[in-house]
Parts: sequence; C-alpha cells; structure tokens
Amino acid sequence: MNQKKLNFIVVDDSKLDCFIAEKIIRNTGMSDGVLSFTDATAALSHIEQVPTTGPSKTIVIVDIQMPLMNGFEFVEAFQKFPQTIQDQYIIYVLSSSINESDLTRVRNYPSVKHFLNKPLTSNTLSTLLEWV
Repeated sequence: MNQKKLNFIVVDDSKLDCFIAEKIIRNTGMSDGVLSFTDATAALSHIEQVPTTGPSKTIVIVDIQMPLMNGFEFVEAFQKFPQTIQDQYIIYVLSSSINESDLTRVRNYPSVKHFLNKPLTSNTLSTLLEWV
C-alpha cells in the first residue's frame, strides 16, 4: 500500500454520506485532507481553480445519483479539463446502483479508475488505497 498521505474530495448530494465518508477517510490515517461537496459544479470549480499540492494525486469519490449534475456529467466535465489538471486526480465512482448499463458507462470513462458500491466502508476504502 502507498504510504504517502493523500488528499480526498467527496462529491455526494447527501450531507450525511459526505460526513460518513469524511470520517472513514480520516480514520485511515492516510488522508492529508478531505473536502466534501454536495454540489458537483462546486467540486469542479474547486478542481479547476485550486492547484493540488505535493507529489500525490488527489482521490475524488463521486456519487452517480445526484440532482442538478449527476456523476456521469461530473466526469464528462472533468474530462474537458487540460490534461495537466486531470493528471492530478484519480476518480472513483460511488453508487448504490447495480444497473449494468451504469457499470458499462463508468468503464468507458478513461478518467474513472473504478466503480465502488455504496455505502463507502472502511474495507472499501482500504481496497481503494491499495489501488493507488
């Protein structure tokens, strides 16, 4: 497992899910910082405007089912950013959906590393950290 501390961004319209994800991430001892956004457009603005610090990439965990801008739209907008910005992030899609078309759609995005099932758990996060 990668021993560097990582930055995380959680994008989920549920404040409770954001709170739980933040707690789980902080409890790993692997986080250098956690930001959460209940609005995907706000998360995109942050990614575009705030440069990441340090050599590690920032992990982005984004929910698929959100109003206004869903996870797919978030990823599509993210992929329009310059490659220099995209290279600073690793995106994981989080959803309670087990819809095969959603899984297939997620696999077609080059910037999405993996699909995670909701809810985010300590075990899921440990596995995710092994992939980094």
